[in-house]
Amino acid sequence: MPMNELFDARAYTWRAAPGELSSESGPLSGFRMVVKDLFAIAGHRTGAGNPYWLATHPVARETSPVIRDLQKAGAQLIGKTLTDELAYSLNGVNTHYGTPLNPMAPERLPGGSSTGSAVAVAAGEAEIGLGSDTGGSIRVPASYNGLFGIRPTHGAISTEGMVPLAPLFDTVGWMSRDSATLLAVGRALLPGADECDGSGVVRVGVLEPTMDDVELWQADQEAWLRQQPQLEVHRRIPLEAAWLTSASEYFRVLQGRANWQTHGDWFREVDPRMAEDIRTRLEWCCQLSAEDETAARSGQMRLHQDISAWFESVDMIVMPTTPGPAPRLDASSEWMRDYRAKLMGLTAPAGLAGLPQVHLPVITQEGAPAGVSLLGPRHSDITLLKLADALCGAEAQNPMESI
Repeated sequence: MPMNELFDARAYTWRAAPGELSSESGPLSGFRMVVKDLFAIAGHRTGAGNPYWLATHPVARETSPVIRDLQKAGAQLIGKTLTDELAYSLNGVNTHYGTPLNPMAPERLPGGSSTGSAVAVAAGEAEIGLGSDTGGSIRVPASYNGLFGIRPTHGAISTEGMVPLAPLFDTVGWMSRDSATLLAVGRALLPGADECDGSGVVRVGVLEPTMDDVELWQADQEAWLRQQPQLEVHRRIPLEAAWLTSASEYFRVLQGRANWQTHGDWFREVDPRMAEDIRTRLEWCCQLSAEDETAARSGQMRLHQDISAWFESVDMIVMPTTPGPAPRLDASSEWMRDYRAKLMGLTAPAGLAGLPQVHLPVITQEGAPAGVSLLGPRHSDITLLKLADALCGAEAQNPMESI
């Protein structure tokens, strides 16, 4: 069955008419691009996944610099895509506009908050899916939809013209179906970034988290790692549940405090209708105090030291991106709460330390996409992307092709 037969048009919030937008000639010529509805496009309103936000914000006068940079490199903008409300969820469920079908696992969540970009790329509608990643909003939908995805080093790419979630952690990220495209976009957005040639043996540490007596680094991920002669394991890094829980909680408090400082006035003045889970989070944010923030920052500093120590004697870290494949659409609320706790424990470290992380869709679990991540030191973005391409380029078999 062609992928486009599984494409759900709810992934779009706006589609460009043929010839409406021009692009220049460059290394990304011929690549279609969709962008998350957090980014400004001149002449259009930004919806941020909520009709009240759409109605209370003006038409953009200028296009986000990151979009302009990609257009200058040749990418063709074809539309804006759906996001969870204010980018404040990892599920990909939108109470106002619906939940786009995950084309790689229709009975499972598409993931968020860069939902529409992931779905459109996975379905073959576009080659490049631009989004944001604060607490996993690129890495999670990339994993769920069988895509390559990167959360860059914090601050490496301008977020100007993007609706923020928590500026302390916000990054601009992107997804693609193949590693070469992911790298090509990185070269367009990160010129002059530190890099190696992507060849030769790479010393890695393996992150082995455990939570609720469940080992999150699983046998199929270990089997994949053992088949990569370029990756030489130099150390194993066990992580206990207490560490993961602390990472998730410190991140959650700092993100929530930054979110309320950014959007609290709008939330109070407009009182928008929102999904219950997202409204509950925002109401929790307003209760966070300066003392809560100070305690979380202290905890962040301690964990940042731990994370820095992971890289002693290794070049990068190999780790699980998510606890498993995308949750089923009919998963219970209780199951989802437990799953989210595990998920945030895995996505928080990159945010707390401002590190780049690349998801590789190299395995399947329960017949659905899954994978592993490469986590690198700050500003190792291009090195990570080149290694991803060396491991998963045209000569390597992508397990997503068999789904």
